[in-house]
Amino acid sequence: MKNMNQLMKQAKKMQEDLLKAQEALAERKITGTAGGGAVSVVMNGHKHVESVMISPEVVTPDDVEMLQDLILVALQDAEQKVNELTESEMGKYTRGMNLPGLF
Repeated sequence: MKNMNQLMKQAKKMQEDLLKAQEALAERKITGTAGGGAVSVVMNGHKHVESVMISPEVVTPDDVEMLQDLILVALQDAEQKVNELTESEMGKYTRGMNLPGLF
């Protein structure tokens, strides 16, 4: 029974640590860019877009498709960086465990 209590304490601590790490991720700001910085997207660690910045020189009515592509690439870049950050930060708690849907 002593081992079970110890195991429960460890599980509770791990859960608390995971929650703290998830909260910290929400506070992080990650920037994805495209077109050499002509378009940038700021996303938090929970993949919520917080801002989009577009340089005026890439806004041309004759080439809306290029602007759309730049925005898409900047979003994908930010998302990839968030995924890498999440793996780095959360992976230390979940390495070797198969916990689908945790983050």
